[in-house]
Amino acid sequence: MSTIAEPLNIPAPAAAAAVEPPPYTAGDPAILGLPIFVAGSIALAFALVGYVSPAAVGTPVAIIMAGTGLGLVISTLWAISLGQTLVACIFGLFAGFWLSYGMLVLGLTHGWYGIPPADVTHTVAEFQITWAIVMAALTVATLRLPVAFTAVIALVVLALVLLIIGTLDPSATMTKAAGYVCFAFAALGLYLFLSAASVATGGPGYPLGKPLVK
Repeated sequence: MSTIAEPLNIPAPAAAAAVEPPPYTAGDPAILGLPIFVAGSIALAFALVGYVSPAAVGTPVAIIMAGTGLGLVISTLWAISLGQTLVACIFGLFAGFWLSYGMLVLGLTHGWYGIPPADVTHTVAEFQITWAIVMAALTVATLRLPVAFTAVIALVVLALVLLIIGTLDPSATMTKAAGYVCFAFAALGLYLFLSAASVATGGPGYPLGKPLVK
């Protein structure tokens, strides 16, 4: 029986190779997820350290929701499509954190939720405590990853704990300290992004430290 390859006198395997498309490069969702996470972290850090007045609490919301929240949703879907379970978990949880933060600020400043003024403090603390618990569990879940990833999430937990203290016992010092911690995990996030970018452009990754648990 004749084949398509025979009229050209090309062996069948060679003909198949000639028409196959180049291998699909799946990529790395971290190349988007990390810098977009850093953008929201920096915006929040500036607000917490007093770059704007306490009355301007909504200043980072545009970046946090339209930038960080949306970007992390995209990164999560990208990771899901590749079957990267833990990466999807990390980006998805942070997407939820940033988007819910934006909704909290918008809702409280516009009175959407009908929360009495006397309950606003504990509403904010409830948000912070909830996410501190979830992020603490995520920190433990990443102990088998290079330590740089664990450190980022642990710093997020530290910032939330400082904010909880500063919320329940109003303290500008604690709030500013949380802001400086935000700058710290933003810097570490940039380091992770540059490592991912180096790999994406054909170079070596940066040292990320050994996992704390093998």
